[in-house]
Amino acid sequence: MRLEEHLTFRTVRKKILFITKLAGVFLIFSYVILINIRVNSDVSFLLWIAFIILLTLCVDFLMGRFISKPVSELSRAAHEMANLDFSSPCVISTNDEFGELSASLGLMAENLQQTLAELETANMQLAKDVEKERRLLAERKELADRISHEMKTPLGVIRAYAEGLQDETEEDKRQKYSEIIIAETERMSELITILLDLSALESGIMKLTPERFDFVEFLESIAGRLLIDVPDACYELQYELPEHEIDVYTDRARMEQVLDNLIVNAKKNVKPGGVLRLSLTEQEGIWRFFIYNQGPVIREENLSKIWTKFHRERYSQYSGSGLGLAIVAQILSMQNLEYGVENQSDGVQFFFTVPSVN
Repeated sequence: MRLEEHLTFRTVRKKILFITKLAGVFLIFSYVILINIRVNSDVSFLLWIAFIILLTLCVDFLMGRFISKPVSELSRAAHEMANLDFSSPCVISTNDEFGELSASLGLMAENLQQTLAELETANMQLAKDVEKERRLLAERKELADRISHEMKTPLGVIRAYAEGLQDETEEDKRQKYSEIIIAETERMSELITILLDLSALESGIMKLTPERFDFVEFLESIAGRLLIDVPDACYELQYELPEHEIDVYTDRARMEQVLDNLIVNAKKNVKPGGVLRLSLTEQEGIWRFFIYNQGPVIREENLSKIWTKFHRERYSQYSGSGLGLAIVAQILSMQNLEYGVENQSDGVQFFFTVPSVN
């Protein structure tokens, strides 16, 4: 085994020693041959010089192939790696130190490339997390400002009527003041309850519990409760609903919230004597629910803002919390259901999709 190792050329040192020794042997051999040839001394000298030149070229070729070329290739690869360019790996297939160094450089290049890719991915994720955190902080600040603004009015009303209640002696006025205080307190309680519910939905604490039910019957019952049973309605109610059942698989209670908010919003904003229309139509295998109210349109720049917390249109007569459409958007988004709003020629139409099940 040791003899085999000595006879192989697995090191650069052995290759250099072999080439130099071989050159020396050929040089001595050529000299011995030339001094034994019966030719003119000048010719013999010229032949020897030519042989030396040929031998030098051969040694230079071998040195270039075994030494200079691998060193140049290694230098090129190292320079490209220093510039973070891993597109041209170093490929030296010899079984000496240069081959081992080439393999090590290739492995290091792969590890560096993988590490840089992971670092880039981590940096992108970190940038997203930082941006998300910055956005959340901004949203929290805006939410705190809006809550403070929303609370100022009922708190001011409660304080004013509470102070008036202390000084008022007439029983009728005291009763009226008490009713106003109770109403404003209920308004604040409702606002806090809705905010907590929305926060639970956004954070994922509140999970959806889907079930199968007939959406047409479900829609008719909610619309009947909110629209048909109102004796002093000053609008024209129109229905465009299928005659057959449409089974869906979704969270029934949350979808009731969606319909409640959309229907109440439409009822509050339909103009006197205007049309309020509910329709359910099939488009490309997906059922789409539309609710249209005839009245003022929404400004185009605000169409995407109406789904945000506490947003209210100036034309709106709705004196609620300003959170209804935000809850609608959150519930529908959690179920990956398409939703939106669009202005018509003389009114506003909201819509969302609901897939049916067999």
